Parts: sequence; structure tokens; C-alpha cells
Amino acid sequence: MKQCVLIIASIYGMLSVILGALGAHAFKQILPAEKLLSFETGVRYQMYHAIALLAIGFFLSFSTSVEKWAAICIILGVFLFSFSIYFLSFADYWNVNLRFLGPVTPIGGLFMIAGWLLLIIYFIKYKTI
Repeated sequence: MKQCVLIIASIYGMLSVILGALGAHAFKQILPAEKLLSFETGVRYQMYHAIALLAIGFFLSFSTSVEKWAAICIILGVFLFSFSIYFLSFADYWNVNLRFLGPVTPIGGLFMIAGWLLLIIYFIKYKTI
């Protein structure tokens, strides 16, 4: 589990740098300002959580289900939240109807919140420091 979390964290971090660079340069020419702003929000949240997942991977032992589910919720949350934003940002440009992804974004946000809540529970319950 530890290695999996670290690999996914690294992939999320790498992708957020790549997508952030594309958003700052190439996508400025094809996306309207409000769509680009949404895209950048997805990139920012992805990077924040990539860093958090690195910390989780390095410092937690994954010996409890709370630790495991915290990581899983954050991984799923980032995927659902950020990647739905990326696709929604390009829907008009691609001329496709991706409105079904609209509810996916807040579900991803709820998964991220659940992951953070599980971390709080873990730190309170196991008093690790």
C-alpha cells in the first residue's frame, strides 16, 4: 500500500506540473478565461494532494484501516475532482456534452474531505507524533 500511494502521489505531482505548464501556455490560446481558471483549480488541488499523499506515504505505516482508507479517499477524490474539471474545461472546445461529469466534481471533493477527516480521526485515535 505504501509503495502504491507513493507512486500515485508521484504520478499526480508529475501530471499537475505538465498540465499546469500546458494551462499556462498552450491552453490559454484555446480555452476561455473562465474555463482556464477552472482548469487551473483542478491542477492546484491535484498538486496539493500529491504533496499530501507523499507525506502520507512516507509517514504512515498503513497498519490500520483508517490510514488505508484516508489514502484511498484522497486518491479517488483527486481523480474524480481534478480530472472531471479537466474534461469539463474542454467540453465546449471538443464540442461534446460532458454535463454528466458535473456531479462528479463535488463527489470527488467529498472523497477528499473524507480522506482528510479520516486523517484527523487517525491522529486523534492513535496520537502519533
